[in-house]
Amino acid sequence: MGRSDPAGRRGRRSASLQVLQGSLSARRVERQSPLLAGLHRISTGVLTGLGVSVVGLSALSFHWQSVWAGNYTQLQASRTLEQKLQESAALLVHHHLSAVRRPGQLVPTSSQQMLHLNPPAVTPSSRGLSLLAALPRQPIPAGY
Repeated sequence: MGRSDPAGRRGRRSASLQVLQGSLSARRVERQSPLLAGLHRISTGVLTGLGVSVVGLSALSFHWQSVWAGNYTQLQASRTLEQKLQESAALLVHHHLSAVRRPGQLVPTSSQQMLHLNPPAVTPSSRGLSLLAALPRQPIPAGY
């Protein structure tokens, strides 16, 4: 009496499992209500399509967000370089104007007092090492 019958439990489990499987069977629902089964298939397809489109749009969103972040970083770097260039130009202008304001450092001269020097002789080895020749000659993009 204290022991329970394992076969009895198995019987009850299989009966409850059959009830669940019978009530959730797609074939049975399709036989009983074909319209409901068709709507179920359509809704499953729509939900699957929505899920795929959400995943695709999320991937595109993350991609363009990273592209935008990189471009913004480059913009900030160019603004910093522009600011440094303006500061350097202002420093040079200030230096030039301070030299003009001190006439004791400037010597009045005329074209007769100027010394004209001949250009230095160009050797074949120095011709290839010219700094200007090493610079790439590419067209400057519009807007820069």
